[in-house]
Amino acid sequence: MSRLLRPGATVEMAHGGGGLATTRLVREIFARHFANPILAQGHDAARIEAPSGRLVMTTDAHVVSPLEFPGGDIGSLAVHGTINDVAMGGAQPIALSAAFIIEEGFPLETLDRIAQSMGRAARDAGVPIVTGDTKVVERGHGDGVYIATTGIGVVPEGVTIAPENIAPGMAILVSGTLGDHGVAILSRRQGLEFSTTIASDSAALHRMVADMVAAVPDIAVLRDPTRGGLSATLNELAEAAGVTMTLDEAAIPVRPEVAGACELLGLDPMHIANEGKLVCICPADRAQDVLDVMRSHPEGRDAALIGTVGDRAAPGTPGLLRMTTLIGGTRVVDWLAGEPLPRIC
Repeated sequence: MSRLLRPGATVEMAHGGGGLATTRLVREIFARHFANPILAQGHDAARIEAPSGRLVMTTDAHVVSPLEFPGGDIGSLAVHGTINDVAMGGAQPIALSAAFIIEEGFPLETLDRIAQSMGRAARDAGVPIVTGDTKVVERGHGDGVYIATTGIGVVPEGVTIAPENIAPGMAILVSGTLGDHGVAILSRRQGLEFSTTIASDSAALHRMVADMVAAVPDIAVLRDPTRGGLSATLNELAEAAGVTMTLDEAAIPVRPEVAGACELLGLDPMHIANEGKLVCICPADRAQDVLDVMRSHPEGRDAALIGTVGDRAAPGTPGLLRMTTLIGGTRVVDWLAGEPLPRIC
């Protein structure tokens, strides 16, 4: 075992000072777990071969609590979340950066475990972490560790994924069950016990997206329903496109254990965050083709057609999201009010 990772060792202010302690922290934790040829260049900025096509770029910050939870941790979540944001533009991610804000006194063993998980997630996804930064803040001025990530990717020629492509009559699809991530976080945070383990759905979706776009290039839009859940995602898209949307509650996939937990806690799965699911809006006559592609991937085996895009909204009127309920009525699905589950991603 390295001197840095001796039992009981914690992060010290010197680890953020830029000297020998910083070098050891970077070398023995981050560089060891993130190792790849581009990172090994050792420059302040990574040199990356740029493929042909249009570049996309996204940035994200991760403040999840607890840091480790069933199905993942803040490290794997940071990788998956950033890759998915790139993929929702129809792009294939090519590189990530990561910046760490670490609180003085944070256990180095836990930091090493998070970095190991993050490196594994990046390798499994085939998207290297090529550059990064580390800062240490005084005890009491942080909450363990925060991770900020940036991802870049390339959009294939002929692919344009954007809300303005949404048109009346299109189909609304989801790639799988809703609410898994949010309920997994809540159960661990509150120490709740259920009959079966509820695990986060955190996963990288770019390979599935690549196959979807290859099969159906005229997909209108893709989104990952993270904070605010499916309701926030579809309300945002309906407003951006100026359309109504109608969902079928019976068609929306939710695991029985997640539905039971939400009922117990007074939560709506429509508002719960997801980290390994996507929403796809596409021409209705290609919906089955997209479903077939999604279901051929582990991340999309529970994909479902859940609704349709309706008429254009009246001028000056925001888009509207409605749902046909299990008992045959209709209700408006509004934006999430407030934040019942803070620190979720």
